[in-house]
Amino acid sequence: MTALRTINGLLVAPGAGAGELAVTYGTAAAGTVLAAALALDAGYAALPVAVIAVVAFDMFGGAVANATGAAKRRFHGPGESPSRRLGFVAVHVQPFLVALTVPGYGWAAAALLYALAVAGALAATAAPESLRPPVAFGAAVLGTAVALAAFPVPAALLWLAPAMLVKLLLAHVLPA
Repeated sequence: MTALRTINGLLVAPGAGAGELAVTYGTAAAGTVLAAALALDAGYAALPVAVIAVVAFDMFGGAVANATGAAKRRFHGPGESPSRRLGFVAVHVQPFLVALTVPGYGWAAAALLYALAVAGALAATAAPESLRPPVAFGAAVLGTAVALAAFPVPAALLWLAPAMLVKLLLAHVLPA
């Protein structure tokens, strides 16, 4: 049981309840199946499908996990700093992994999505407390539109920008 608790603590948050775990893993699984099905339908080889599946699990599941009360206590509790939350956003380099392995998803699209996530997190974190939610939501919706309009994105990856920006800007950066 300790190993399972450790895994849940890493993937969701320490102390996550049964309901939080069920919704997180259920969404992660559904998103993974959807993304893998889209990748297979697009005719991608095994490696791109596997990368897409892993990234989808992280993005779909992470959007839910970061919205749980357990994750809010973990990332916004005593001793946690805005710089640590920004660091969490900064390590999300999955768009570059996708660009490396998935045909049709370019480096420019990856760099733009990454920059939009980091810039949105910086803007929301720097905003006065009362404006953090509207700034984060604005960055998420505008970032999604820009990421999808600026460069061609394969249809099988249209979920990536909104899932990543929801996970990082709305679920992770915001305290509640």
